[in-house]
Amino acid sequence: MQYAYLGSTDIKVSRLCVGCMSFGDPASRMHAWTLDPDRTEALVAHALELGINFFDTANTYSAGTSEQYLARALQKHVPRDRVVIATKVYFNEGHLSRAAILREIDGSLQRLNTDYVDLYIIHRFDYDTPMEETMEALHDVVKSGKARAIGASAMYGYQFHNLQIIARENGWTPFVSMQNHYNLLYREDERELIPLCKQMGVSLTPYSPLAAGRLARANWSADTLRSQTDKTARGKYDGTQQQDAAIAQKVSELAQGYGVSMSQIALAWLFKKGVTAPIIGATRETHFDDAAAALNVRLTDEDTASLEALYQPHRIVGAL
Repeated sequence: MQYAYLGSTDIKVSRLCVGCMSFGDPASRMHAWTLDPDRTEALVAHALELGINFFDTANTYSAGTSEQYLARALQKHVPRDRVVIATKVYFNEGHLSRAAILREIDGSLQRLNTDYVDLYIIHRFDYDTPMEETMEALHDVVKSGKARAIGASAMYGYQFHNLQIIARENGWTPFVSMQNHYNLLYREDERELIPLCKQMGVSLTPYSPLAAGRLARANWSADTLRSQTDKTARGKYDGTQQQDAAIAQKVSELAQGYGVSMSQIALAWLFKKGVTAPIIGATRETHFDDAAAALNVRLTDEDTASLEALYQPHRIVGAL
């Protein structure tokens, strides 16, 4: 496994991050395909064996049971200071108001059974709360020792810029990571958000790096419970299938040429673009094995150009 630091912090993370939206009680009605505590533990244990130390969850994933299942698994297999835990706040009452942030961090810590998280991420931009209120509250969370650092997720570049400037002008904690929507089928953040993050020394930890499987298999759809029931993924990708299927086909051709899987090509492209740690939402141990092998795939500039040549602009998916 390879490792890197988040932004300018001393938080050292694996180059792959376990996406914990796959864990949780399906009775929460968030997703029908989430894993129970025992399967969660098996996947977490396998990730740890591979050297993965970075785990990303959220307060609202499966009504909080994702955090609970992750805590149970980690506590059985690894000391707390050997892993990096990230969780999120926004899709809750009060969004990013001070009261909501202070309430939700305590709820997450209780479910995670820990005194602190390594990375506390705002899940979206809050149009209803003054940015100063949000950034000061996040700073106070860090000052209190409940989080080591803060990160942001899908938003527009100008919004992220404004939040960072407010933090800088007030001497508050800035964001060190950006978890945005980024893969070969969706590259809209290359226009502003990603260059801004690189300018500010902010690490990229994108979600949906395999476009919910569209970049990991020869066929656009799959006969799995997730493919059949994941309305969010269908909304992200199926509307542009006609233009994007050719990109997936190019990934398949390149994978065959290198003798590797499609997912390894798609992830290798992200690494070549400067991504620190893509979020891998696995439901089987082999998904992690496959992702880890991508760290050994080296794409040429010609490979990259061929993968990118067919891209067409998309509507914004992620930022609200």
